[in-house]
Amino acid sequence: MTATMTDTCPDTRSAYFALTRRKRMYNSIFLVLFIALMVAGFATADDRNAGSFADGLHRLFDFPAEVLGEAAQKLAEFPAHFARFLPALIETLNIAGAATLVGALIAIVLSLLSTRGLALWPRAIPLFRRVMDIMRAIPEIVIALVLIFVLGGGPVPAMIAIAFHTAGALGKLFSEVNENASLKPVEGLQSVGAGWVQRMVLGVMPQVSPNYLSYALLRFEINIRASAILGFVGAGGIGYELKNAMSWGKGKYDEAAAIFLLLFLTIVLVDQISSALRERLTHGNRKSEATL
Repeated sequence: MTATMTDTCPDTRSAYFALTRRKRMYNSIFLVLFIALMVAGFATADDRNAGSFADGLHRLFDFPAEVLGEAAQKLAEFPAHFARFLPALIETLNIAGAATLVGALIAIVLSLLSTRGLALWPRAIPLFRRVMDIMRAIPEIVIALVLIFVLGGGPVPAMIAIAFHTAGALGKLFSEVNENASLKPVEGLQSVGAGWVQRMVLGVMPQVSPNYLSYALLRFEINIRASAILGFVGAGGIGYELKNAMSWGKGKYDEAAAIFLLLFLTIVLVDQISSALRERLTHGNRKSEATL
């Protein structure tokens, strides 16, 4: 037996070293390919650019300096700008809030239908997962452009586009949360004749709702930025006002700077509030479980 173990050790060691060498070789190949793709992509972008990137590098800060310079000269007008663009900011927040709410509700249903042990139709789990993949894969701006062509400009196309993408993104996160839920309450409710909706609401939701809310708050922050970006394609909100201010060019840069500042302060404020709420939801829930 000792001789067999002695003969096995060199074979195991040599196999380990061979595996390590193979792994290093693959990593080196991937690194070389990555660098080659980066260099080729940069060269292609530089060739197709209207002028060489290197030639325009020294003018990189000219536009920010021009905007800040004009903003500094008209600093006294900023309170009036804030009051003027506040309704557009509220519209952006409404778009993000409505899209997050609608997307989260759709995501809850999709996540429950795509979780093993909870799904109403277990054979359809791959179908619902592919649906969420498709919803995540299509960018909001693409959906918004199509909807603006069909419905016209305004906040409704932006809300639908963001809600569509949010449903896919949150559905994936919610389904991962569902995987960790205990099935004992669900089985107990099923044994007394509860339907699928009752099992989900009474047996699953109390376990996963803190994490659901945490992810939804995080997504709300992302959707504020997304709704501001969609304003550039005519979807309303503060992004639309920013596009107009920048389109006018010199003479309106103070308005653009005021919108940037207003949007930045709003995102920071929402980020701080949602971070505190997420901290309270997750850690508060853990403390209560530890106390029990």
